[in-house]
Amino acid sequence: MSDRRRRALLDGTIIPGLRELREHPWLTAAAAGIGGGLTIAGLAALTTLGHLALLIPPFGASCVLVFALPGSPLAQPRNVIGGHFVAAAAGLLAYVILGPGVAAAGIGVGLAIAAMIVTRTVHPPAGADPLVVLALQATPMFLLTPVLVGSAIIVVAALSYHRLVTGHTYPART
Repeated sequence: MSDRRRRALLDGTIIPGLRELREHPWLTAAAAGIGGGLTIAGLAALTTLGHLALLIPPFGASCVLVFALPGSPLAQPRNVIGGHFVAAAAGLLAYVILGPGVAAAGIGVGLAIAAMIVTRTVHPPAGADPLVVLALQATPMFLLTPVLVGSAIIVVAALSYHRLVTGHTYPART
């Protein structure tokens, strides 16, 4: 890696928020941990009390991005909500056509990656959604709950948390 690229990476030009992580690691870690923990606890409580499926494992990884790196392009609402929706839809398509199995897993994840790139909604945690679809043998309702409702709750929680607690601009202004 060139010195210029290394400097750009470390100063937050390439990955917005990385500089703050380096300069204030304990404060950033505490804020991100509290925000993500409260959000996942809220989704879990709504799942238990509201009898709605709103919690899937990839949402934990989404919380890492929206709370630890709110300026990252991968953490923006379009990417969080759109990425989960597109990836889950790709997983459902693979499952419907191929049934459960190795082929559906590989094709579902590959299709999810390609679809997120084409739709400009790349969100790495969503790459696991097709595997969740297969593990649960999900129906199309999975796209509404947990995917759309759960990812929207994460975005609203991040927006509120950053405005009220951290002062970060979320979503990032481009």
